[in-house]
Amino acid sequence: MHIGLYFGSFNPVHNGHIAIAEYMYQHFHFEEIWFVVSPSNPAKKEDDLLDEYKRLELVKIAIKDKSYFIPSDIEFYMQRPSYTCFTLQEIHTKYPANHFSLILGSDNIDNIALWKNYKEILQNYIIYVYPRSKQINRILQKNIIYTNPKLLDISSTFIREKIKNKENVSTWLHPKVLEIIEQENLYQ
Repeated sequence: MHIGLYFGSFNPVHNGHIAIAEYMYQHFHFEEIWFVVSPSNPAKKEDDLLDEYKRLELVKIAIKDKSYFIPSDIEFYMQRPSYTCFTLQEIHTKYPANHFSLILGSDNIDNIALWKNYKEILQNYIIYVYPRSKQINRILQKNIIYTNPKLLDISSTFIREKIKNKENVSTWLHPKVLEIIEQENLYQ
């Protein structure tokens, strides 16, 4: 089975995440796309990071109508911070019959040289890159595929700021995700 691994904090998961995953599923013949919720990211500060179980719950709600999207909490049970290279080793150990590729935003590919064991990742995995801005620094590498979905000018940081400012974010969030955020006063 060919599976796309879509790593992220998903803080919160938004319609842009879903649109990217849908584009990848439709255009690159993945049989499933796993939303790998990262409990911590060594490259990001965690000031606004919602509890990982709550973020996982919101991901499950946002993707529940698509059987080919799978929520993954594999990093919850691993040493922290979460390093992609170790997660990939764990995934291969648990699911040796599957073929995995990574789905990354262009901001991540720009910084991949800072990742732990990045050369091993570049050598052993096909990486599908989606644009996060109009200008992309393209790393020429045989395993990197630059995709061309509609550019979505949206980020979880943007949504958190809007929520803090009590602005309407209904355009960018699954209705049930928004309902939970509002009911539980998340990101206030």
